[in-house]
Amino acid sequence: MEELVPKFAVFLLVLVRVASFFVVSPIFAYRTIPAMHKIGLSFFLAWIMYYTIKAPTIDIDAAYFLLIIKEAIVGLALGFIAYMIMSAVQMAGGFIDFQMGFAIANVIDPQTGAQGPLMGQYFYTITLLFLLATNGHHLLLDGIFYSYETIPINEMFIPFGDENVVSYMARAFNQTFLVAFQMSIPLVGSLFLVDVALGIVARTVPQVNIFVVGVPVKIIVSFIILIAVFGAMMMSVRSLFEYALLTMRGFMHLIGGT
Repeated sequence: MEELVPKFAVFLLVLVRVASFFVVSPIFAYRTIPAMHKIGLSFFLAWIMYYTIKAPTIDIDAAYFLLIIKEAIVGLALGFIAYMIMSAVQMAGGFIDFQMGFAIANVIDPQTGAQGPLMGQYFYTITLLFLLATNGHHLLLDGIFYSYETIPINEMFIPFGDENVVSYMARAFNQTFLVAFQMSIPLVGSLFLVDVALGIVARTVPQVNIFVVGVPVKIIVSFIILIAVFGAMMMSVRSLFEYALLTMRGFMHLIGGT
């Protein structure tokens, strides 16, 4: 027992960080994955990480419960950053839906149970498939694994209230909106020109019921442009993966003090 208890204490801290990361991270946090599978995957990943990280012996005392809370916060923060940046795809779909006229018809996302835009769910599904095809989920696991190099497991306090950490998160959140705008601007800009053209037609040919003709015209133009620019949007999604990893790494260095 004298050898087992210190090892179990360190393993439990590793398990808390990994399990907390799986609670909110993309792909791993979805409701379609059974809870027992999430627990089992967290357990075995934590077991592997325990033998690869260099952790000192930790005693189970009053300070140990603070370490558990700290590990949970770190895991949730890293998973939230990855999810926040990946949600830029849904934001782009929301911008497009607003211009297409699909904003009134939200759908239930079976992964999260929340309502989302039609095109946003389509883009997000394609993005997840692209993420799995390029082994992006391995990179997410790589990020949580190397977090122990910058955020030691025995470090009790982390500077979440520091000014640099808050400004860093604000810049990351701002960048998410910029990426969403860049992905949606081809369709949004084109549909704006379609609105201008329909306005001109409505003024020059009053006999045309523009409210009846305009909706199918905008939908047809939207799908034509989407087919034309879909490859460029996937390039933006690939850069989004890289930005997510860089943001997670910078956040770990910032709160780890390295």
